[in-house]
Amino acid sequence: MWPSSRTSRPWLRWYQGGVSPELDIPDVPVTRLLDDAVERHPRKTALVFFGHTMDYRELREAVDRFAAGLHRLGVQPGDRVALILPNCPQMVIAFFGVLRRGAIAVPHNPLYTEEEMAQQLADCGARVAVVVDRAYGTLRAVRNEVPLDHVVVTSMVDYLPRMKRLALRLPLLQTQRMRAKLTAEVPNEPGTMRFAELQQPAHRRVRQYRVDPGTHLATIQYTGGTEGRPKGAMLTHRNLVANAFQQQAWDTGSRDGHEVTLAVLPLFHSFGQMSCMVAALMRAGKIVLLPRFDGKQIVKALRKYQPTIFPGVPTLYGLVLDDPRLRADDLASVRIFLSGGTELPERTRDRLESLGGDRLVQCYGLTEASPAVTGNPLGGGARNTTMGVPLPMTDAVIVDHEEPTRVLPYGEPGELVVRGPQVFAGYWNAPLATAQVLSKGWLRTGDIAFMDEIGFVTILERQRDMIKVSGFSVFPHEVEEVLRRHAAVLDCAVVGLPDERRGERIVAYVVEHPAYPFSADELRRHCERSLSHYKVPSEFLPRTELPRNIIGKVLRQRLRSGTGSPRY
Repeated sequence: MWPSSRTSRPWLRWYQGGVSPELDIPDVPVTRLLDDAVERHPRKTALVFFGHTMDYRELREAVDRFAAGLHRLGVQPGDRVALILPNCPQMVIAFFGVLRRGAIAVPHNPLYTEEEMAQQLADCGARVAVVVDRAYGTLRAVRNEVPLDHVVVTSMVDYLPRMKRLALRLPLLQTQRMRAKLTAEVPNEPGTMRFAELQQPAHRRVRQYRVDPGTHLATIQYTGGTEGRPKGAMLTHRNLVANAFQQQAWDTGSRDGHEVTLAVLPLFHSFGQMSCMVAALMRAGKIVLLPRFDGKQIVKALRKYQPTIFPGVPTLYGLVLDDPRLRADDLASVRIFLSGGTELPERTRDRLESLGGDRLVQCYGLTEASPAVTGNPLGGGARNTTMGVPLPMTDAVIVDHEEPTRVLPYGEPGELVVRGPQVFAGYWNAPLATAQVLSKGWLRTGDIAFMDEIGFVTILERQRDMIKVSGFSVFPHEVEEVLRRHAAVLDCAVVGLPDERRGERIVAYVVEHPAYPFSADELRRHCERSLSHYKVPSEFLPRTELPRNIIGKVLRQRLRSGTGSPRY
């Protein structure tokens, strides 16, 4: 059903020296990446959490103890273990501990509602859940609806430095408020235990359960679910190992045991999971864990730990660059700004590029590809108005989205279709959905894009977000770019709503700049100067903010359905 690859790969000419198109990817479980890092650098710092540090040998010991604890609970290879945790040492320990046991890690957002959590836990059939105490109330409310045997509870406080933990016990009002932000009381109930109980010393070294990396699942990663219910993307050990090697090969300037990654992106999301955890540990680097987007803590971490790699999304970079506490030299240590999730706005891109050097790498990926697919070249040659070129061992073509066997010429927009060792095994419990996107190793991404004649890929829009006005295709991104040029527009999102006469009409939701109020007529005239008449929005609706997911993507479906953020 899907095409064979083009015989030519025009993008290869843009690979910097030392990047090979083909990689020798070992046939090993994901945990081998950690084990190898321990053998090379046992005393190097692996994790930093608000001043608490853990070296690589200590991390592996904690992973092994957790795997032994899972074994005592009766967890068998292939069982699913839900990880409902923010960025903290327990997330890293539990993730690798689950994989050491041969079980499957299923990360979840601890901010999920009861409905969201119940749906995903029931779908994956998790037997054990590891949950941060502040999310326990949500899990407890749905526990009777899901097949959980055991719940392991932990707290952000558990891995704070000793003096900070002692300080939180003081009966001061400020301390009480801080304690309430970090932890929550959990009742002692049957089937519930503390994380520390699974960290008892193992009687013997825990061996990696033997897995077939090509078929054995490492994780089920639920997609964003902007349309309908989220689906669980099944990622094998080989998928994750391959993507880690692809990212490592792309960064020829990486120094083993010396990189410092600022992990603000959530580890329960595929982007954060790979770039801030798996690939970072493969380098035997230091991972500075921050549990949420907090400008003060991010600036403080930049100064104290001087990260060399800062994976992020446009909203995160915007937050940091706009923070009044940021000094000119706070970002000087950063060697790579790895930007993904969605396209960088022009203003943010220009500000990052103005920092000097070729440090910005705009890339593209999706959960179903572990996630990285393309990236801009390092060491010169970057075209950060695009999403870069396919990574080593990755093929990409643009096809007619209505007739995916037809490959389109360079420069013509269509659906991006990719293949490579990082492409997932399918959707959990959803064979029909799998067949619709996956065939003979090729993955239909659902993204409308074009590839130029030298191999750079530009993402135009999600296929489901493209608007049809009187038969004409309108890409929301194009209209949004024009709107953002107006001084009164702080943020915006464009969607199509049903229209009896034209099929769809264009509606722009606008967050106005506090210093520049706008009128709809003014914005309409502004758009008419740059856009064809059918691309000009018919309505301009003010919003206080736009609904976004955890990595900053605008949830257009909420705007289309009227469940987005409120108007003024």
